[in-house]
Amino acid sequence: MTSSLPDPMRSPTPYAEALRQFAARDVLRLIVPGHAADPVAVPELAEFFGEQLLRLDVAPLVSGIDLGLYTPYEKALDLAAEAWGAARTWFLTNGSSQANRIAALALGFLGRRDQPVVAQRSAHSSWVDGMIIAGLDVRFVQPAIDLGLGIAHGVSPEALDRALAAAPDAKAAYIVSPSYFGATPDVAGLARVAHEHGVPLVVDAAWGAHYGFHPALPPSPVREGADLAIMSTHKLGGSLTQSAMLHLGHGPFAEVLAPHVDRAFVLEQSTSESAILLASLDLARQHLQTGAERIGASLEAAERLRETIRQAGRFRVASDHFDSPDIVAVDPSRVSIDVGAGGLLGHAVRAVVLRDHDIQFEIATDACVVAIVGPGMRLDVERVAGALHELAADDPEVASAGFLRAELPEPGERRMLVREAAFAPSVIVSAAEAVGRISADSLAAYPPGIPNVMPGEAITAETVEFLQHVAAAPTGFVRGALDPAVAAFRVVA
Repeated sequence: MTSSLPDPMRSPTPYAEALRQFAARDVLRLIVPGHAADPVAVPELAEFFGEQLLRLDVAPLVSGIDLGLYTPYEKALDLAAEAWGAARTWFLTNGSSQANRIAALALGFLGRRDQPVVAQRSAHSSWVDGMIIAGLDVRFVQPAIDLGLGIAHGVSPEALDRALAAAPDAKAAYIVSPSYFGATPDVAGLARVAHEHGVPLVVDAAWGAHYGFHPALPPSPVREGADLAIMSTHKLGGSLTQSAMLHLGHGPFAEVLAPHVDRAFVLEQSTSESAILLASLDLARQHLQTGAERIGASLEAAERLRETIRQAGRFRVASDHFDSPDIVAVDPSRVSIDVGAGGLLGHAVRAVVLRDHDIQFEIATDACVVAIVGPGMRLDVERVAGALHELAADDPEVASAGFLRAELPEPGERRMLVREAAFAPSVIVSAAEAVGRISADSLAAYPPGIPNVMPGEAITAETVEFLQHVAAAPTGFVRGALDPAVAAFRVVA
């Protein structure tokens, strides 16, 4: 008897369709997960999430989904690679943090152990985690810094060229594009420089999964020459939280990098990957490929919000004043608002508008709040602008008057390799005693999660002040801190 169901391999979303068809079957699941897709087994789950989610929560290694000679899962990977212009794509279920660790391990397998990687200093803390795991020796290249807004931008091709020239035995280069604020460097130029020095370029494009899917957006870094591109598809690609992709470029290093990435993927991959997250990646790819009209409408709404802020005159659109020569484009889906120009404190604004107006901004600094307008999202411009302009500059809860702003600190002197410091005998000391000592931990103001001090770097008084300042802010959090107030530090003994 011929099945009347559509062939998943002919579906525009083959993995998601295969999963949907399996979920529709009356399968007696004597297998993990323990809820067995039975709403009676764990009624709390069924009531909270719905019965369909339980049915879609399918364990790995199912024939017709991800087990066989050429499966719907593999077809979904091929479609994703084609969509982003990659030679190969890996689906991930632990975010671009997992991708960063995989990339670091792959570079650890590449070349000799003592060869360094030239990396942008303002990388995400998960890259530092990968450095520790892989034991990488890294030589840092500094990005452009906007001290007034307290944000890091990108690295220029000229800066990368100088850094690689100073490290002639380097085996790879690693940069970030776009930044948390949407600043996009010259990736094509950076790839050209890296290749001229004979090394692959890894791009942390966690915030650029949507790039290349609309004419108003910058191109995908893979299409601009990146050899490995890390993408948090859940951030601005539309998939579910914690899902991501890693893309291998078509450049001169594809053949040598691929087996190293495969090996690192096995080490970092969960043996119980979430089918729901994997399906969301398949669906998000289709959304981006076919959703240009919806993406365009979201970008237009983001621009209306920027124009509303400009015309009102009280606040500034921060990206209007990015003047770094390292920036060649700014992501139009990011609306960065300098509320400090209107006498408000960004951290307080983010907390208050969520509490009083049910509006949640992505990030805040002392000066800014940043709104993310995801591809296809409908934005109520008047609601956002109205909530911001309703805040009074003389309200002590949100006013910046009398508030001592802490500038983004310079990194301390590097005295040990990251892995060496992380595994060295350590002691816990007070913040005052930590100044001048070597950090054994990676500490990062979050978001954006860029380490302000790494293992092996000297802890400075400015860094201590900055981290405690962030921790005391209404929405402040320091990843890696021993206590919420950052009153103690772990240092090398």
